[in-house]
Amino acid sequence: MLYLDNSATTAILPQVKDKMVTYLSEEFGNPSGKYYELAENAKIAVKEARTHVANLIQSKEHEVIFTSGATESNNIVIKGVADYYSDKGKHIITTKTEHNAVLDVCEFLKTKGFEVTYLDVDHYGRINPSDLKDSIRQDTILVSIMWGNNEIGSLNDIKRISEICLERDVFFHTDATQVLGKLNIDLQFLDGVTFLSCSAHKMHGPKGVGALFIRSDEYGKLTPLTPLFHGGGQEEGIRSGTYSVHNIAGFGEAARIAKENFERNIYALEQLEAKLLQLLNEKFGNRIAYNSDSENKIPGIVNVRFKGLNNEILLKKLSPIIAASSGSACSSTKPSHVLQEIGLNIDEVRESVRFSFSPYTSVEDVDIFKEL
Repeated sequence: MLYLDNSATTAILPQVKDKMVTYLSEEFGNPSGKYYELAENAKIAVKEARTHVANLIQSKEHEVIFTSGATESNNIVIKGVADYYSDKGKHIITTKTEHNAVLDVCEFLKTKGFEVTYLDVDHYGRINPSDLKDSIRQDTILVSIMWGNNEIGSLNDIKRISEICLERDVFFHTDATQVLGKLNIDLQFLDGVTFLSCSAHKMHGPKGVGALFIRSDEYGKLTPLTPLFHGGGQEEGIRSGTYSVHNIAGFGEAARIAKENFERNIYALEQLEAKLLQLLNEKFGNRIAYNSDSENKIPGIVNVRFKGLNNEILLKKLSPIIAASSGSACSSTKPSHVLQEIGLNIDEVRESVRFSFSPYTSVEDVDIFKEL
């Protein structure tokens, strides 16, 4: 079977697995322990992983906070900022095409007296930065806009968005889960990005671990917010709890490999996408339409509409030979809100399928589409 649902999750690389096994077996110490070797070795493993993740996003090491994944990271930021800065304002700005890990948190905060502005998007899912600028008010405390869309792959203009937020002195959070390892992220040159969320399992790392970037000031102090968890004070007091060392070590190894193979991976994803588009066009012609843009997008994500074919029926028939999806894995029971917000009617939404590649997919394997 050809696995083409890498935007949902990816296979763990052998090197990542080996790294994790070490800290699941012989190196089982708690890094919060003191003096003895097992604790020190675990502490070193966490530090090394933090270095690799920081290198991948070009941040300072202490700005990387380990979490259980992007969902937790999103919750920490949005709820944490809302609570800590509620005396300054109760207005939050996001978009209509965010992941549910952002949208549902915003809906929750509305029940607590916060006001949320949901920005419209164009037919490829991008916001107009001018709309953001016009929406910022005196009581706006946070802007949360995803970097790259998980369903159609389109990229928002994060540089311009971050500049606007910096000019208006508003915190900016971006969910970068889908672009991690697939786009050059350099937070040294994006001063307006205050917070960034990501997960390991979208880039051949383990499930159950992610990170939150929190920008620090010139004195090294992290931007303050209210933590979700209170306890032992791990992770600068932002995320208390015993370290999942094997997961963190696996994330670090995946980040190291992604950084090392970045150019090769991007080239591979671009080649795979080009091959798929060629085969789809040859096979189906005007019986298909693309929901994804052809440029300014995450490489390796193709969202295509098979006119007149129900996507669930199609995916079920394809399942013995191709694994794909109809949208976000986190909301698989609902028609895609992303596709509806870019202008598709419900019938068109139900004709749409997402194919998402790994750089480790073989180009030759894509020839299976000739048999459809």
